[in-house]
Amino acid sequence: MRRKELINIVKSRERAPLEFETHITEHEGDIMSIAKREVVTVPQSATIKESAEIMVKNKFRRLPITDPGTGKIRGIVTAMDILDFLGGGDKYQILEKKHDGNFLSAINDPVREIMTSNVEVLSHKSSIGDAVSKMLKKEVGAFPIIDSDEKIVGIISERDFVFLLSGVLTDEIVEDFMTTSLITTTPGTRIEGASKIMVRNKLRRIPVIGEERKTPHPENDKLVGIVTSTDILKFLGNNTAFEKLVTNDAEEILNTTLSDIMINDVVTTNSQTRLGEICSIMETKGIGGLPVVRNSDLIGIITESDILRVISG
Repeated sequence: MRRKELINIVKSRERAPLEFETHITEHEGDIMSIAKREVVTVPQSATIKESAEIMVKNKFRRLPITDPGTGKIRGIVTAMDILDFLGGGDKYQILEKKHDGNFLSAINDPVREIMTSNVEVLSHKSSIGDAVSKMLKKEVGAFPIIDSDEKIVGIISERDFVFLLSGVLTDEIVEDFMTTSLITTTPGTRIEGASKIMVRNKLRRIPVIGEERKTPHPENDKLVGIVTSTDILKFLGNNTAFEKLVTNDAEEILNTTLSDIMINDVVTTNSQTRLGEICSIMETKGIGGLPVVRNSDLIGIITESDILRVISG
């Protein structure tokens, strides 16, 4: 299916078109017809802990940071920023050096300490095609949308496009768009190690490989779980992490292994599944990626980003 046809389908399946009919003006691009206009934001003074809790409560992977006085966007904090802070990258220095490993002290730092300041945004005059092209070019999963005064007026994500294409992509199959070059890990990997893998490789999820418990002597390791950036965020935002604390030492948190937080009941697919069905599964299950298996062997993964490439083709 050609790009133009898909974009026309997206336009025809706008989120609540009647509701937006009176709101969309001649000065707005068609991106505003599918963007979420109710955007939750926090000020730069909000703590890392508070921001994580808001993200988990609302099932967000990203949270715009705005100036409380002007409403202008000042930054954004994502699940990947939290992982970076938890040992995945340079932001771990805040925890390790600034706070000398004191976890409680570090997570009460202002979120501005870990937010991304140079935010990629879209204009409220942008088109749907603009959004798709920029997402793929910048490898960013969502964009805040701002008006001419730099005030945030909406947000659009890959998931919004995927949900709109549910049941539509009837010709394309998983095999032609899935990622086959996989990075996996094991149940014994520490949260710090998993965070490093995700941050360094720009991954939102990692399949977990190990011995199947049902098989006493497996010939090969099998898919036994999956861990996502959201799972690690939940570990922090749901305050589960604090159950590990005895002395406030961050190592008590970071030594937690993936076996404690990973999803064991993994939703999988096969290489011949139609992408329209994949979109429906993602919408129903609230997930952004499915491991692809053949005869119980992991052969790939299909994600929201992969499906977005169909629109760009």
